[in-house]
Amino acid sequence: MPVASGSDNAAERVLESARFISEHSTDVSVPESGVRQAAAQITARMQSSGYSTAAWKTHTLTPSTADASAIEWIFVVDTLNFSFWSARASPAEQYTVTLDGHAYRGYWSLCAAINRALRENVEITRAAYYAGASTDQLAHVFRTDQPDLQEPIPLLDQRVRALNEAGRVLLAKYGGKFANVVAAAQGSAQRLVELVVREFACFRDEHEFQGRRVALYKRAQILVADIWACFEGRGLGRFDDIDRITMFADYRVPQALCHFGALEYSPRLREYLRRSEVAVRQGTRETQPPEPGMLPTGHAWELEIRGNSIWAVELIRRHMRAAGADVNAILIDFYMWDYAKAHAEAMGAEPIHLTRSIYY
Repeated sequence: MPVASGSDNAAERVLESARFISEHSTDVSVPESGVRQAAAQITARMQSSGYSTAAWKTHTLTPSTADASAIEWIFVVDTLNFSFWSARASPAEQYTVTLDGHAYRGYWSLCAAINRALRENVEITRAAYYAGASTDQLAHVFRTDQPDLQEPIPLLDQRVRALNEAGRVLLAKYGGKFANVVAAAQGSAQRLVELVVREFACFRDEHEFQGRRVALYKRAQILVADIWACFEGRGLGRFDDIDRITMFADYRVPQALCHFGALEYSPRLREYLRRSEVAVRQGTRETQPPEPGMLPTGHAWELEIRGNSIWAVELIRRHMRAAGADVNAILIDFYMWDYAKAHAEAMGAEPIHLTRSIYY
């Protein structure tokens, strides 16, 4: 089945897939007035805060030095960067990793677990280690603080497979270093995304939608973006075509887009998302989730949310650029993700779709 775009370029396939999904959606839309309003608000907020790639290194857990070890850290983290939402209401029962006296949950729990392992002399960022790491070994690396009370890290078996596969590919073809994959891309972000989705199956975020194969490549693109941000566009992080990368379709940024008015859900979809325990008994077989509460990966509603999010950010980017802002989709995505995390309570009125997936 062909991808929505016939392009040989991975990043272009994502944008064309997003456009195709947006044009054929029934329950998610991108209102033009909301896009304009969001562009104005985001521009003002980013300018007032001086938001830039430098914000990436301000996080306590990310590498503070842009060097070869940072690239290997980023690769491991983004190989595992999926499915951190918890079904447990109480934070005390959620997967938690405490480091330096701070309890981390969600995505940051992964970063904390990686850093904890490195301090414990576990070579978790070396392909020679994780290519053959067992489930028991990685269960210890990603252990939660209180196993008797808290849930374990979600999808552990899938994480083990992803790391094993990635490590074997690096050892067999790239001298055990992801930095060599970056070098092979020769300064092209698009070429690096293409290499990643070709070489590492767990990054191949492709699905069927309305009879077409669509590509969203969330983790492959954020991997490139994280390297670019860490190196602030210099050295191994210099990509002359970095502006071709799209936003990274997950479950947090769509919530922020709804908050800013750039994404809109149909009443039945909002009802389904709001009442996760009760499925909405409307629509055709193709648009009705098979079980209440969780959208399966690849479901039409899930793809509409993700595809329209990419398209909404692309339109926001165009408006901001037309107004003179020097910005790309990566910075918009980074900003909105940080904003959503910092203003979680204020955005509580906007529903989040819940999907267990290795793709985000």
